[in-house]
Amino acid sequence: MNKIFPSAEAALSGVIKDGQLLAVGGFGLCGIPEALIDALVASGAQNLTAISNNAGVDGFGLGKLLATRQIKKMIASYVGENKEFERQYLAGELELDFTPQGTLAEKLRAGGAGIPAFFTKTGVGTIVADGKEIREFDGVKYVMERSLTPDVSLVKAYIADKSGNLVFRKTARNFNPNVAMAGKITIVEVEKIVEIGELDPDQVHLPGIYVHRIVLNATPEKRIEQRTITKAGA
Repeated sequence: MNKIFPSAEAALSGVIKDGQLLAVGGFGLCGIPEALIDALVASGAQNLTAISNNAGVDGFGLGKLLATRQIKKMIASYVGENKEFERQYLAGELELDFTPQGTLAEKLRAGGAGIPAFFTKTGVGTIVADGKEIREFDGVKYVMERSLTPDVSLVKAYIADKSGNLVFRKTARNFNPNVAMAGKITIVEVEKIVEIGELDPDQVHLPGIYVHRIVLNATPEKRIEQRTITKAGA
């Protein structure tokens, strides 16, 4: 089975549809599938629900999909650097399932492991637990959280072999393995593709069984976030 596609647009072809639940890897601007996000914008798909740690920034990453109004709902743990996200949410134009970061990671990991739900102490006694089952174990209250199994996962890795075995680069690993595991269809953007057998099995971070399509993006932009402070006297 050939998993290599000639472009990000080709990799999304026949997979992306209106109204889908999507998961996108990355943390801030680190390890985001830039080319796949651009192709998703170009697809014109509407009414998407996006799972991501955050929603990029204005004009980059998932911020592009917010600008084109293709996302109707975000499932995220951090939204602090995207003004358009804030504007849409406060105006009632965007739904938001605000999820603690560790809980979000576990929702994806559990989904990939075939675990439908789990209990956690995080959020008990707060609005995070509203409407959810609370159960007591050994005298401690826990809230039940449902796992996530997105229709499509978009992932960034460093190297893939032609079978889809993945190597991530340092902190760009972040949410990407969990996102890859959880997706019913997982599409991965990589900077390098090697032949089967070139990767030392001990170097593989995620086995190819989770990967359905691969696209090469050898020169990603790789933006970094900069701290902004007020200048003296401003």
